[in-house]
Amino acid sequence: MTIVIFIFFVALLAGIPVFIALAGSALYYTHFVALIPDFVVLHRMAGGLDSFPLLAVPFFILAGNLMNSAGITNRIYDFAVAVAGWMRGGLAQVNIVGSVIFAGMSGTAIADAAGLGTIEIKAMKDHGYSTEFAVGVTAASSTLGPIIPPSLPFVIYGMMANVSIGALFLGGVIPGLFMTASMMIFVWWCARRYNMGRDQVFRWKVLGLTFIAALPALLTPMIIILGMTLGWFTPTEAAIAACTWALILGFVLYRSLTWKQLYKVTLDTIETTASVLLIVAAASLFGWVLTTTRLTEMAAEGLLSITTNPYVILVLVNILLLIVGCFLEPIASISILVPVLMPILLKVGIDPIHFGVMMTLNLMIGLLHPPLGMVLFVLARISGMTVERTTVAILPWLIPLLFSLVAITFIPELTLWLPRTMGLIK
Repeated sequence: MTIVIFIFFVALLAGIPVFIALAGSALYYTHFVALIPDFVVLHRMAGGLDSFPLLAVPFFILAGNLMNSAGITNRIYDFAVAVAGWMRGGLAQVNIVGSVIFAGMSGTAIADAAGLGTIEIKAMKDHGYSTEFAVGVTAASSTLGPIIPPSLPFVIYGMMANVSIGALFLGGVIPGLFMTASMMIFVWWCARRYNMGRDQVFRWKVLGLTFIAALPALLTPMIIILGMTLGWFTPTEAAIAACTWALILGFVLYRSLTWKQLYKVTLDTIETTASVLLIVAAASLFGWVLTTTRLTEMAAEGLLSITTNPYVILVLVNILLLIVGCFLEPIASISILVPVLMPILLKVGIDPIHFGVMMTLNLMIGLLHPPLGMVLFVLARISGMTVERTTVAILPWLIPLLFSLVAITFIPELTLWLPRTMGLIK
């Protein structure tokens, strides 16, 4: 089994795509060590994709892409400016508020960074903010995308951990708001320290007009969350409802979406979905190999022989996830690590819903750093800065993110109170 892990990490370091590294290392074991027939291998990979919750993946991706292409991000940004532009460091606060709103539609950090980030960074630079500050706050706020529901990582985690995706969605609400407050306080501190002014005078009329313009878009997260909470939708049906509503916004209400754009959005969605499902299929085979070789059991026994204190285990797991998040994409990380870590967590009494939110935040922080930080590369391209300058610009914003991670890790009720109150967990 050691050779399988070795092949996997060598392939990653060589720059080979993640799904090839996963499948290749697993196939080495099945073909040359265990001599497992090909049809069994194919069955395991196909079985990893044979999941009803996975149907939500392409629809949530499509919904986020439609929101970006239909010009909805501009209306969200205008409303966010009216809400928070009057504060000190106003456009930085707007950046965070806009991400909170858009998080209820996109479900991914990269969509947030690419969609709103283009508008936000340009606006902040035009108002005299440094490019580094604009990029830093955009990177930090993009992590809200997968925490505030809907969330693509939550769908994958729910499938892998066999827990309620609806409970995960509700579990992310309060942690997402806590992260928002932490980042806004950090912006306020920066504004006082560097004597930043206000970018706009607060006007009720402007707030009302921008709210009316953005209201149809703002209904999207309400449709998703209320529909699942009240039992109208499964997560997959909620994703389809979000796509339907996005099409109505683009073609009927805002009339900003064309058939040509829809064709391009569909192709982008197919491409993104294919890459996600390739990783899930390869990770399913890799996880099965880990299980059949008893590596998951040995990892659990090894860690539990050191300590059975749940708080110590959470600290160790956090460190592991922060490191892994810098090298692996979130979907691959979740697919590989959940089968390994879940038996350990359940034995020491850690709730899987709590762990799902904590794990996702860890992996989102990993997206901000090299060597595989996709948000980092997206923002470097948008801002025109080098990857090195972008990395340095993001570093101060780890303070509110790590503070939020510590709070979410050691105060489980931040995650569990809402789904428990709504009756989705006991």
